[in-house]
Amino acid sequence: MTRVGRVERTTKETSVLVEIDLDGTGKVDVSTGVGFYDHMLDQLGRHGLFDLTVKTEGDLHIDSHHTIEDTALALGAAFKKALGDKVGIYRFGNCTVPLDESLAQVTVDLSGRPYLVHTEPEKMAPMIGEYDTTMTRHILESFVAQAQIALHVHVPYGRNAHHIVECQFKALARALRYASERDPRAAGVLPSTKGAL
Repeated sequence: MTRVGRVERTTKETSVLVEIDLDGTGKVDVSTGVGFYDHMLDQLGRHGLFDLTVKTEGDLHIDSHHTIEDTALALGAAFKKALGDKVGIYRFGNCTVPLDESLAQVTVDLSGRPYLVHTEPEKMAPMIGEYDTTMTRHILESFVAQAQIALHVHVPYGRNAHHIVECQFKALARALRYASERDPRAAGVLPSTKGAL
């Protein structure tokens, strides 16, 4: 059974198409108009081994907020669709990723309950190109709300804003990959004592 999620989202502010295959090879085709965000989504697909297509056209003449936010919402919804009934998956995943002087620790539970805990160093540079660094938390909030997962992201230290953000996306990719993979010892089993996720 293929685990592919596709979402199209159109508002007065943006037009977004996201397709994700959880059992892919890391093939990525991303275009949002925000270069650094494209780079981060590329990290997500490649390190998660997700085949990921993202095509967003947004009101960048205003700023990048709506483009980034709506893409994250659509990505979360597509991820949830791709997970399907969650039978036979590991459910939990974690990964710690260094990037030079920065370190990100990410833990995820594909629980069906959206919750985000996010910490990163204060006084980061405010911008990376056209990317507002305060948007990283908002991306994660938006993704979590639609994917309906519990996500803890902790960056205990880092100096360079590019590194601080990028190691979060790399660690998130791996944690999502591990959590969504099928557990050969639990084929046909929903990983919940409640009987629902």
